[in-house]
Amino acid sequence: MRILIFVASCLVLPLTGLLFLQWPLRDWLHAYSREANDLGQIVFALYVAVAIYAASSAGKHLAVHHQPRVAAQPQPMKTWRRWAAVLCLGPWSVFMVWASAGSIVDAVAKQERFAETFNPGYFVIKLALGLLFLLVIVDLLQTTKAAKREVE
Repeated sequence: MRILIFVASCLVLPLTGLLFLQWPLRDWLHAYSREANDLGQIVFALYVAVAIYAASSAGKHLAVHHQPRVAAQPQPMKTWRRWAAVLCLGPWSVFMVWASAGSIVDAVAKQERFAETFNPGYFVIKLALGLLFLLVIVDLLQTTKAAKREVE
């Protein structure tokens, strides 16, 4: 998983480059800005799919805490919170994998294109959606293992 997270973190650079290039391509070259946008959407979808998993597994999501935390001593997640997360997110994640599987398989089989530009690659965004749901399930399985260890 660390390799996946590292590779996805490297996607920030091409994403930034593609977003930056849209303006000069549109205003100076008068071409290829839509292609840069489409490719940027693909890179962003893959990046976000893995980034959500990485933030969840590291416990680094932005959140409001009632009590200030000491940066040097992060508090471990309580066991009941781990089980609550599994019970809430587990069924949702499994349902989302099941509900989106047909759409993802269809998009890949047809090599679905972007609707506005007809550029190839829209199916990769749908694959990233499936990857996101699968990584949420992997994170929940890791959470379940951690909760079991805390109980023992």
